[in-house]
Order: sequence, then structure tokens, then C-alpha cells
Amino acid sequence: MTCLSCEIEILQAKNVEFKSHGSLFVRYYLSTGNSKRIQLNSREISARANLFWNESFSLECSGTEDSINNLKQQTVVFELRWRSTNPILGKIGGSQLLGRAEVPWKTVVESPKLEMERWVTMIPKKGSVPDDVKPPAVQIAMRVRVPAMAEMEVKKKRNGRLKRWDECGCCKDSGCRCEDYDIFVLVAALEAL
Repeated sequence: MTCLSCEIEILQAKNVEFKSHGSLFVRYYLSTGNSKRIQLNSREISARANLFWNESFSLECSGTEDSINNLKQQTVVFELRWRSTNPILGKIGGSQLLGRAEVPWKTVVESPKLEMERWVTMIPKKGSVPDDVKPPAVQIAMRVRVPAMAEMEVKKKRNGRLKRWDECGCCKDSGCRCEDYDIFVLVAALEAL
């Protein structure tokens, strides 16, 4: 079994225009395999305020090499949504989709540090945006962490450079004999994915 931590951050939005009172939030969907997915919502923020969330979500995943390889084939779907509010009545009805984007986990897994941060353009449900209008965008960050690697990074920073496998504590009875920490990190990351 391999254990991973999958992290998603919803940072901020830009190029969002509103005509009435309301709140803005990001809905995102994570695949759980077997054609199922988890729906998560960021907190709702006033459409009139600064469009900052700075929220993060972390999911600990454990599975076989096949299930980890399956993660690379999945995408996270992000939806920028707006909900009308009334100063007296509060929230009114359901939310309205302003735009949608998909980010494949593969881009995260294949990045040098297993992480990425970028602005994703939200494609409106009607499919296109007039040339003179900038489409809404949401800044997101995604990371994949292998706990053993994270623990070794802390030890590496604390002790300088790991010199022997038995210093990390991960190969007590496995007979590891390699001495180069950087090669171990690369191999461990590739095997975990």
C-alpha cells in the first residue's frame, strides 16, 4: 500500500462581473474511482468584496500502485458559482454556474515538485466569451505529497544531508544500501505514482 496526500487550494478569483447582490463560491469535484466523485464547496464570499478565499482541502489517499496510477488519469473539475442574496431574506434559490475548468492530476504528478499553482480560466456554460471581455479565472494550487518523502525532507533540512538509508527510518529491514538521498527521492516519487 502507498499513502499520498492530495491537496487543493482555492486562492482567489478575477474578472468576475455581477449585476446584483450575491455571493461567490467555487465548487469542485474529486474523483473517487468507480465512476464516483466527491463534491466540495468553498465558503461563500460577498461578490462586492475582494475575491479571496485562501482555503485548502487535503485528502489522505492510500491504495495500490494501480489506484495511484489511476489518479494520474483523473481531473479535478472546478466551477465558479454565484448565488443571489437579498439583504433581508438571505440566500435565494440555487446557485448559477459562471464558468467551469478541469485540471488533470497528471500535470501535478509530472511537475518537478509534485505541485503547481496557476490561474485557470473558467469557460462559461455557453462555451465562449466575447473578444472584448476577459473570462473569469480562479487561482488554484494543487499538490501531491508522499508522507515518507515529506518526513525525510524535514530531516534533511534539520540534519543537513542524509548520508545513510537507516537514518531516515524507512528501510529498517529492507536491506537498502544506496547512499545518495536525491536518487532515493526520485525513485520513491516515481514508485509512489
